[in-house]
Amino acid sequence: MADDVEQQQPTNTVEEPLGLISLDERIYVKMRNDRELRGRLHAYDQHLDMILGDVEETVTTIEIEEETYKEIYKSAKWNILMLFVQGDGVVLVAPPFTAKTKNLSCLEYRSFCMTASLNVEDIQKRNLHKC
Repeated sequence: MADDVEQQQPTNTVEEPLGLISLDERIYVKMRNDRELRGRLHAYDQHLDMILGDVEETVTTIEIEEETYKEIYKSAKWNILMLFVQGDGVVLVAPPFTAKTKNLSCLEYRSFCMTASLNVEDIQKRNLHKC
């Protein structure tokens, strides 16, 4: 009888690295060297190699002002029609930041960042949220 109960319980396991994200869904990919990608996921494999379409790539550089030693963040953005991403450079994959996430309350947004393993202070510096 106990064996029947154990067999009936559903399992919520994820079989693949991106098992919770659907193909043809827009995603946010944080890469090494302060690169960020936002695009539509067309394909991926177990190594997190991905093919993205309609990609916006953002490269952020940090410069130090000599007089005040203040950090100055500069971003360069460009669009790419189709991009192959090599998995060994991927740091994080998540749903993209959208107007919906920008309008969340600070508490809701911090909760969103914690569940997506994002650094709230990093997002604040880049003006991605009002908190």
